[in-house]
Amino acid sequence: MKKSKKKSLGFGIVRGVGRWLLALAATGVWAQQPATQAPAAPATAGKVVASGVVPDEATRSAIVARLREVYGADRVVDQLGVDKLVAPPNWNQHVQRVLTPDLKRVSQGQLSITGNVVELSGQVDSETTRQQLVTQIATQLNNPTYTVRDQLRIGSSGQAQLDAALARRTIEFETGNAQLTAGGARVLDDLLPVLRQFAGRRFEIIGHTDDVGPREANMQLSAARAEAVKAYLVGKGIAAADLMTSGAGPDRPVTANATPEGRARNRRIEFRVLA
Repeated sequence: MKKSKKKSLGFGIVRGVGRWLLALAATGVWAQQPATQAPAAPATAGKVVASGVVPDEATRSAIVARLREVYGADRVVDQLGVDKLVAPPNWNQHVQRVLTPDLKRVSQGQLSITGNVVELSGQVDSETTRQQLVTQIATQLNNPTYTVRDQLRIGSSGQAQLDAALARRTIEFETGNAQLTAGGARVLDDLLPVLRQFAGRRFEIIGHTDDVGPREANMQLSAARAEAVKAYLVGKGIAAADLMTSGAGPDRPVTANATPEGRARNRRIEFRVLA
């Protein structure tokens, strides 16, 4: 990471494989590669890493506390440094106002605050979301000396990526129970980069069965399989709070259960982006 010769204050946030960088600078310029150009280190996959320099210990503590409040204490890695540099008036308070849960609506994003200039870039799911985020930042700052620069782009919510990763693939289980097969685990391993790219978003894991056997038993089995998928993903570093589960049993078939092939298609796991 290259820095300008002039000292600066700043810190960055990295989330999952798709980088989510928050760079703050009270003075000077804090130079860093754009957030989408490099993957997060495996040791911090699925974590929120705060790094860089801030003006004093009180500011560092306040920022880390706020990040833990927004993202969860178990997901924040504090790598902030302290340097006695001059920040704009009430800089810490203005930073706190910008660090809201709505930032999780931006994927592969970067929020930079350099002096009194706030710039937000990355991907959101709609024009409405883009306008809401930019307006909210300006309203929260409520200070005419601050400039908000909008670099957001409209993109997919993540559902298309999930569907593509699972297309024509089956998350397999042992017959009649919720034990993942080796092949089922490999499919989930291939899905991990997509889920990490959208760290902070919420997903529903839905289990489905065919119509063979009692409906109540199938409902229980589908829910247990969804829970087994969640447990596997959490074991790989996906935040448990980002995953909810449900079991639909045989009630939502994608094809008729009249043939072995049809029943195999109906025994499936689906992922749905919630927020």
